[in-house]
Amino acid sequence: MTSKELLYVEDALAHAQLLKTQFQTAAAQLQDPTLRAQVQKLADSEEQICRQIYHLV
Repeated sequence: MTSKELLYVEDALAHAQLLKTQFQTAAAQLQDPTLRAQVQKLADSEEQICRQIYHLV
């Protein structure tokens, strides 16, 4: 993997981690259980994406 490709992967990982954190924060603040569960699913999905990106390196 070239250094430029590695920088791209690191950037993608940082974005996925940021989204995961934002979804987790939003889910914690939501009162509606259905909406909270949907947003938590998004956070879980971003966690899976983070794992997939991490395994590329």
